[in-house]
Amino acid sequence: MPAEKTQAGLSGRASANESPSTQVFEIYIKASAQAVWEAITNPEWSAKYGYQGSMHYELRPGGKFEARANEGMRKMGLPEVIIDGEVLESVPPRRLVQTYRWLFNEQHKAEGFTRVTFEIEQTPAGFSRLTVTHELEGAPMMAAATRSKFDLQGSGGWNWILSDLKSLLETGKIMSAS
Repeated sequence: MPAEKTQAGLSGRASANESPSTQVFEIYIKASAQAVWEAITNPEWSAKYGYQGSMHYELRPGGKFEARANEGMRKMGLPEVIIDGEVLESVPPRRLVQTYRWLFNEQHKAEGFTRVTFEIEQTPAGFSRLTVTHELEGAPMMAAATRSKFDLQGSGGWNWILSDLKSLLETGKIMSAS
């Protein structure tokens, strides 16, 4: 039976007939597609928003992907590389497809690789639409966490990451900045 898609939007809520095995998040950002692409793929940018780990990509099919822990994460005992994967497709600044596996602990690592697709569309109105599709078959812990609501203990998932990215690109500040 094919997996049903969860059109989570930025609400992060799924209806009773939806499966969390594929989650789709969409957000509009007043920035060029190139600026959104750079914020996702450039480690200096990616370390500024969300969980503030730096994302490192070899932007070619078969290229390596790593999310590296920031200093605070390492002080909490997390490994240097907290997420790994492989670039499956890279079409700057429109589309990035990659595998994605958490390395926080052995349970997360055992869930294996999921698949994340970033699609960026420049609109004629001068802003971009960013769609993130996360295919989570066989990864129930990651599926629950990526749909979670923000809290000070580290939850927030894609909704929070994308909202923080939007804030940074539109205002120059992350949401938690004073």
